[in-house]
Amino acid sequence: MSTTPVINPVAGMNRTRTIVFAVAGGLAVGNLYWAQPLIEEIAGRFGVTPSSAAALVTVTQIGYALGIFLVVPLGDVVNRRRLIPAVLGMSALMLLGAAAAPGFGLLLPALGGVGLTTVSAQLLSPLASELAAPEQRGRVVGTIASGALIGVLLSRTVSGLVAEALGWRAIYVIAAVLAVTLALVLYAFIPPLEPRESIRYPRLLASVFTTVAQYRAAPPTLLISALGFTVFSLFWTSLTFLLASPPYSYSVGQIGLVGLAGLAGALGARRAGAIHDRGWSVPATGAALVLLSLSLAGAWLASGSIIGLIVIVILLDVAAQANLVLSQTRLLTLPGSARSRLNTALVVGNFIGGAAGSALSGPLWSTGGWTAVMIAALALTLVALAVWSVCRTRLAAVA
Repeated sequence: MSTTPVINPVAGMNRTRTIVFAVAGGLAVGNLYWAQPLIEEIAGRFGVTPSSAAALVTVTQIGYALGIFLVVPLGDVVNRRRLIPAVLGMSALMLLGAAAAPGFGLLLPALGGVGLTTVSAQLLSPLASELAAPEQRGRVVGTIASGALIGVLLSRTVSGLVAEALGWRAIYVIAAVLAVTLALVLYAFIPPLEPRESIRYPRLLASVFTTVAQYRAAPPTLLISALGFTVFSLFWTSLTFLLASPPYSYSVGQIGLVGLAGLAGALGARRAGAIHDRGWSVPATGAALVLLSLSLAGAWLASGSIIGLIVIVILLDVAAQANLVLSQTRLLTLPGSARSRLNTALVVGNFIGGAAGSALSGPLWSTGGWTAVMIAALALTLVALAVWSVCRTRLAAVA
């Protein structure tokens, strides 16, 4: 395996490049969530049940997990200045396919293709950690990860508003145009990089697992992160059902606006990478999981109050996103030259968890409503907290 290439300081992560990477990551990841506030409308348009329509989010996340596993490891061996724009171009084609889908049966695979090609944000984070100076690595990775998380939340608001004004298909056309624009911008902003040693593709994919096994901190970090993302996805998908039902009966635009409360949470979690740089990553992770548990209990108690729910959404998103940012930063600051593969393991785990959360939301809602959803989410969070408690020493390890 090749050593980490020496990066010219001029090509490092200055403020402008960090902001560009963060914005690009946010816009790209937003593709995964355009459908979330549109579930009820798409179900009505195509004559399927809301529970069936929730599969649109699930299949997109499964496609994303596959794309992460099959494409992101290439970041350790392929010229990322060419790879990232190429991936964005393929994403634009898939988005146009979703916009043109004549029925639900074709929309499902189209959104699976969107997920498969929406991986540029997870190529940018390892690249940024490589370009950044060691003392700023946590802050840079945290900023870019926070940008991606903000994109997740804003996508719901934007999608709902665009659907109300122009119909649900319009958001996919707009997203395709943005993907092409991003491809051109990133080609200009990604600096020339030294070539790396070539690795055969099957060996590269297999090395994702062996790379994780090399670091004591990696397995518990991956599990805690995946459980946190399962809870995050379960909560947000189920919140759509809650707000679309009496006593709220909100439109897709109104449901999307609730995402603005989550944006405040994302901004609050932006400094999580800097917390890592100060050596507080492990205790901060435990605090985030405790806050997540309390937020879920509050969400159950406040289910009949929109003001209460908005406050809870802010707290819950601070907790969930701080946990995600800390987990990613902890992995990407480990020594070695396999950061793309470590990030692959993290994001595949997260989005398998996210797909499970989305898939569980429909049956849980149908069976026991908001109470069943909150009990399941709290149980998963307590499992993550138990893993953190048992593995605190391993989480602090650097090898």
